[in-house]
Amino acid sequence: MRRLIAILAAGAAAGSAGQAAAWGGAGHRMVGVVAMQALPADLPLFLRVPDAATEVGELSREPDRSKGAGKLHDSDRDPGHFVDVDDAGLVFGGPPLSTLPPTREAYEAALRAAGKHSWVAGSLPYSMIDRSQQLTKDFAYWRAAKAGAAFASSPERRAWLDEDRRRREGLILKTLGELSHFVADGSQPLHVSLHYNGWGDYPNPRGYTTARIHGPFEGELVKGGVDIAKVRAGVAPYRDCACALEARVTAYLTSSWKLVEPLYELEKAGGLAAGDPRGVAFATERLSAGASELRDMIVMAWQASDTAEVGWKPVKVADVEAGRVDPYDALYGAD
Repeated sequence: MRRLIAILAAGAAAGSAGQAAAWGGAGHRMVGVVAMQALPADLPLFLRVPDAATEVGELSREPDRSKGAGKLHDSDRDPGHFVDVDDAGLVFGGPPLSTLPPTREAYEAALRAAGKHSWVAGSLPYSMIDRSQQLTKDFAYWRAAKAGAAFASSPERRAWLDEDRRRREGLILKTLGELSHFVADGSQPLHVSLHYNGWGDYPNPRGYTTARIHGPFEGELVKGGVDIAKVRAGVAPYRDCACALEARVTAYLTSSWKLVEPLYELEKAGGLAAGDPRGVAFATERLSAGASELRDMIVMAWQASDTAEVGWKPVKVADVEAGRVDPYDALYGAD
């Protein structure tokens, strides 16, 4: 969901980056469910059972459902759902989307140098990277607890490690829901553009609509017209980008940004009108792209977890799985 404050203030000032709502509940559910159903067989079984897909589909809605918890909560979290990229591929005239700074601090500095800040420009790429990194760490703890229980030195230690693994499974599903939400946000072109809800007060030589198209496109159109079976059928084969996580995220968001003008062209041609199959097809393709990317990022996080370290004092997951290290003290807490 885009910023409530900005929705209320939309149109109050030229250049304001106020945002409309994200994919509605139907779209977010579809992305989470379809991605989980597409996971490969070498991922843990608890992720591949039907209940896990249902759970992630529901949890993918939570970053929107938490809206309204309070002024601090909302003002800090709302920018994480979008990034306002201009027609030159720059985040509001600041850093280019294709080569974003590696940290939020550096990103903020780059935006400030351009006279903006991330509360206006958004920080969606960093939401995706943060949740993906958390998922890698979650997977690493799960692997260490599972492997450690297999050769625990006492029944008590084994029981604790088994419980720690089960607790981690709940945390993993929560992290997956959050990652699903932000990946789905990134599949919606209007979430990666300063033309987020109508073309706005910018040069408009092609006469694109200035009406509020954001909500009707991703809400009513999706709920009333998109078939999850067609979203599932559109999921692409797994793609290993052989790249860093940061590069993968910016490439994914750039691919969505390139569809902003085609979406406005579609609207201009009447394709977003009720009953027009072109709008449904466009939304279906975007939801399939989101599910494909989420599935790939889950696999990427799982693969990265085998080289991670966990606990204190840290132990290597690879050493635990090879039976070289007992992880109990590091996971229980040797403080």
